[in-house]
Amino acid sequence: MTRRAVLLGAAALVSACTASGSDREAPRASSSGSAAASGPVLVAYFSRAGENYYYGGRRNLTVGNTQVVADLISGFVDCDVHRIEAEDPYPSAYDPTVARNVREQNADARPAIANPLTSIEKYRTVLLGSPIWNIRAPMIMTTFTEGLDFTGKTVHPFTTHAMSGLGNTERDYAASCRGATLGEGLAVQGEKAAEGGPDIEAWLRRIALLPG
Repeated sequence: MTRRAVLLGAAALVSACTASGSDREAPRASSSGSAAASGPVLVAYFSRAGENYYYGGRRNLTVGNTQVVADLISGFVDCDVHRIEAEDPYPSAYDPTVARNVREQNADARPAIANPLTSIEKYRTVLLGSPIWNIRAPMIMTTFTEGLDFTGKTVHPFTTHAMSGLGNTERDYAASCRGATLGEGLAVQGEKAAEGGPDIEAWLRRIALLPG
């Protein structure tokens, strides 16, 4: 079995990463989160259920790991939640999803979104959630970010992963979130997503979405 067939979703497929976009740096919010301390909050995330990586093997999830984390966040913070849905849904089986993701990364694709947002104007803070596939967020996240104006927003990535942490999300969102200030992100190991409440709460306090 190849490296690509072993690691997806939450895992890092290190050998096949294809980068896109500019290497420009977005402004950074302070670690205290003061730039995000007030105003409406949006949690926008992509998550995939079905057959997922699990400690070197596989297991079937009825709720994807990133959705678990998004649900925990929304339990702590008063926010709007938008789940990003692919117009062409990803397979429930693991290996075909690996293959599709590699094709999309190599082609620098922009998979269509079934339920696009037309504006995020009313939000001050946007939390962008996704798994990490092959060191990056799925390419549908770039479809989402490139389609919106992030001027004046603070963006915080959150990811679920097996070993890649935030992957390249900070670099990619710096390039694709036009006008945003990039704040501290959070990486949660996918296998431990349901246990992530304490780390999520501590992160939300650091970025001033909960009282310190």
